[in-house]
Amino acid sequence: MKENMPARWWRKKKFARPRTSNSWRTLPRAIEPDDVNRLLRKRFTPRDKCMILMLLRSGMRISELLALRLEDISLRKHTVTIHESAKTRNGRITYLGEDACKAVRKWMKARKANTKFLLYARGETSMSYSTARSSFANCLRRARLVRKGYTLHSLRHTFASELLCAGMPLESLQILMGHSDIEVTRRYARLTDKALEKDYLEAMKIIERGAVDGSYRSVYQI
Repeated sequence: MKENMPARWWRKKKFARPRTSNSWRTLPRAIEPDDVNRLLRKRFTPRDKCMILMLLRSGMRISELLALRLEDISLRKHTVTIHESAKTRNGRITYLGEDACKAVRKWMKARKANTKFLLYARGETSMSYSTARSSFANCLRRARLVRKGYTLHSLRHTFASELLCAGMPLESLQILMGHSDIEVTRRYARLTDKALEKDYLEAMKIIERGAVDGSYRSVYQI
């Protein structure tokens, strides 16, 4: 209960500050499947399409994408190398789907700047967060999704939600997302019951076939 108290309350009452400072925070909204399809069907500029699919298929943070260099991407292997950052303190490898690779190839042909960054702005410097946010907001307007409350960060959370719904184990998702604590990853599991439903239905098929054998006695022995 103390964790939900405004800071001024626990200071005034001299309560100990909650250790789990992120426990009260909610995740940004994931994009609904129909809205994802609607967004991807729209024709955007090669740069914007590349930005959207890189975030949606790799799960990287927007700050990681904006710092991404051309040499960090291997379209042949479908991999992206994310280097150590001040936030994560460790690097990792994540992957790209075929549609994301296609978008990157198209952007590579369209881009003219001689810069090391995948995404760039005027002056051939890396793209700023405000520019990326403005570009995505324009994409949402064109797809008529502007009132849904989606943000750039929603793409990363959609990535996680979709993989969980497809049956990916939390431990694997943790690595792809770059979470140091699996409890952070576990928050995504609370957003959807699709993965749980899938596990239940698969287990129930085994039970209904009468394929469960052995004894439960050893399970309950103390």
